[in-house]
Amino acid sequence: MTTALVVIDVQQIMFDMPDYPPYEGEALVDRIAGLIARARKNGTPVFFVQHDDGPESPMHPGKPGFPFHPKLAPQTGDDVTVKNHGSAFHNTDFDSKLRKAGIDTLVICGMQSEYCIDAAVRGARERNYKVILVSDGHSTFDSKILKADLIIAHQNETLGGSYATVTPAAEIGF
Repeated sequence: MTTALVVIDVQQIMFDMPDYPPYEGEALVDRIAGLIARARKNGTPVFFVQHDDGPESPMHPGKPGFPFHPKLAPQTGDDVTVKNHGSAFHNTDFDSKLRKAGIDTLVICGMQSEYCIDAAVRGARERNYKVILVSDGHSTFDSKILKADLIIAHQNETLGGSYATVTPAAEIGF
């Protein structure tokens, strides 16, 4: 099996709203940075996915919210896929890049649990990848109905089993 680490949408905009912070945001960034460091150390490819929400959005190239969190910037050799939809696979060349690299297992982490993380996990399984969802490596914001920690727990429970193996960052080996 050839494994890749996939870091989804951990972009600056997610951390620029002091009244609306992501759940355990800085701890999440530190865990993902640790995963990236371990992956690179062991020669595991790192794929970044970046959301472009259109020219009017702060999540657009050249706008302040588009870049990745500074602690998680891609390095030479890392792949970056820009997407315009929830799933990293929808209308992108992400799948073909993974196949070309011989990847069959994805370790998925990033933002937002109930949107782009959910879509990526489901999209990966639809394409027959083995998926490992980092249980403490994805986050979101409180909604009008649920607190972020409950959304994250729900996603771990919903996606675990038939869609992904759910594993904490500390137990991920590359």
